[in-house]
Amino acid sequence: MTRPVIAIHGGCGVMAKLDLSGADWADARHGLGEALLAGWRTLNEGGSAVDAVEAAIVIMEDSPQFNAGHGAALNAGGIHELDASIMRGADLGAGAVTLVRRIRNPIRAARALLEQGSPVMLGGPEADNFAARSGLDMVEQSYFTTERRVASLASLKAKALEGTLKSASEAEKHGTVGAVALDIAGHLAAGTSTGGYNNKPEGRIGDSPIIGAGTYARDGVCAVSGTGAGEFFIRHAVGHEIASRIAYLGESLAAAAAYVIKSDLASYGIGAGIVAVDAQGNITAPFNTDGMFRGWIDADGNLFVGTHADVSSVLL
Repeated sequence: MTRPVIAIHGGCGVMAKLDLSGADWADARHGLGEALLAGWRTLNEGGSAVDAVEAAIVIMEDSPQFNAGHGAALNAGGIHELDASIMRGADLGAGAVTLVRRIRNPIRAARALLEQGSPVMLGGPEADNFAARSGLDMVEQSYFTTERRVASLASLKAKALEGTLKSASEAEKHGTVGAVALDIAGHLAAGTSTGGYNNKPEGRIGDSPIIGAGTYARDGVCAVSGTGAGEFFIRHAVGHEIASRIAYLGESLAAAAAYVIKSDLASYGIGAGIVAVDAQGNITAPFNTDGMFRGWIDADGNLFVGTHADVSSVLL
């Protein structure tokens, strides 16, 4: 029997430490901890890696602290268009939804597609309709909206008019949540969910719903979930690339992930980060921004959470 592990991220490019109160940072760390514990309990009760990934991401989709579900980014038209995907390492089964506007928990819709088997991806109104037919919770657009995202959209629009968009922080622009897990049967899974980036063009699709880019899992190799500038994750097929470096070059999980994030993507000057776990239960979470919301519970049951460079151990 394999000792289970789980790792999550809540997006790279987190705000400067002084931009939020101590209570706000505590809320963010609490949200990470709650998501980790939801996935961990699932694994320890004999649930699959897919079950654990879904459970952890639902918690983050329901939290206003993260850019997914409630609290998601707004596009240039002031609309929430959400993306999510999930992948099962045992058979490379996957499900993804994109440009959805009414699904409370897009990761649940991605899971429903995974279980259905085909198609792998649905987008727009048909994805919303599929979720409704599947009995998933449906909401109005206002459910996703928070004051923080409205303020970020206004700030980015103002900077666009001033020609100062390059000065915008990663926190203003991006944000994603994701989870990876290894279960007691030795199976891997990965999932990712996002509202995209603030002020994104209407209809824009990033890497989060793209299997092999923002989400990838292959038993015996690794599971990966990414966060950052999605266009570059798509071009480099980041999740698949990390798995390929392990499978074909024999690199360790940490070496493969670090190379892709800090070498392949470094020349673009974009924010990027991932969480990943391999078949032996090793965990890595490299990023190239000032910080990344992240956390994991290792094979010994130790819980860790971090926002910036520091990582704190939390007693279970």
